[in-house]
Parts: sequence; structure tokens; C-alpha cells
Amino acid sequence: MAIKGEDKYPIWQRSYLTIEEAALYSGIGRGKLRQMTESEDCPFVLWNGTKRLIKRRVLDEYLDKMYSI
Repeated sequence: MAIKGEDKYPIWQRSYLTIEEAALYSGIGRGKLRQMTESEDCPFVLWNGTKRLIKRRVLDEYLDKMYSI
């Protein structure tokens, strides 16, 4: 079920992404993204209750610095 206006902005223009959107955007699997965001010191996760959102710009910066994930 799509949220009204959800497709209004392309993924690369959104500030926050769901795990599924972040997987499509980054090419990293959903399971790996969930594993990476479980850590309390993960810089690119934002918890909204039990829903985790990915801060797109911070994810980009994080991946630019990484050699391996």
C-alpha cells in the first residue's frame, strides 16, 4: 500500500529512507542494513518508535569512508 505522495520525490532526493528504499538506493541487502543499524552507535539510523529510517546523506558519507562492510 503506497502512502499518498510517497512517489512524489525520487529516492535520491529523500532525506530519510526505509530499509527497502535504502537497499535499492545503496545496493546493500536489507538483512545487512538491518544488521548494521542494530548498533546503538550507528550514525545513519533514526528510530521512529520501532520503525528504523536511514539518513540518506549520512549513509552516503559513511559508505564513502568504508573499505568493507
